[in-house]
Amino acid sequence: MKYKIFKDSNPIMRKKSLPVDLPLSKEDRDTLDFMLDYLKKSQDEEYAKKHNIRAGVGIAAIQIGLLKRMFAIYYETEDGPVQYQLVNPKMLETSIKKCAIQAGEGCLSVDKDHPGLVHRHYKIKMSAYDALTNKDIVITASGFDAVVLQHEYDHLDGLFYYDRIDSKNLNTPLPNEEIL
Repeated sequence: MKYKIFKDSNPIMRKKSLPVDLPLSKEDRDTLDFMLDYLKKSQDEEYAKKHNIRAGVGIAAIQIGLLKRMFAIYYETEDGPVQYQLVNPKMLETSIKKCAIQAGEGCLSVDKDHPGLVHRHYKIKMSAYDALTNKDIVITASGFDAVVLQHEYDHLDGLFYYDRIDSKNLNTPLPNEEIL
């Protein structure tokens, strides 16, 4: 299975992804496994350098050219890895409180730097089918975890993180916004 990462200049990246049929086909399961494996390898400095890839914590199917509502997430925390293979996610709740990552966000599909605060909900509740556990799940996430989920979820609707940057107030936090 060989995929390339589509860049933000590709028109497909602005399209809305389509729901995925359940139970998952072998092809969709293999795609999700590829995506999760890609993220793990991208975080291995030696592997990433050898293969000239950037580290990522999430990847949506649209980023490899598939208009399917699914994405994978993987990153290490003090409590162990955070990993999902989410299919047909739905946003159930979002907090009024906002947050942004001080250093800004990045994206495997975006080569150009877009400085500025990316305003997101501090806390979210999302439902999805998790192919990793083969269960329907509900995730309640806050802070960085919520940012990662929202970033990938945006890809499913053809949005990029820089669409959420206020070009007139690049680094101005919103009232009561938590800067991570």
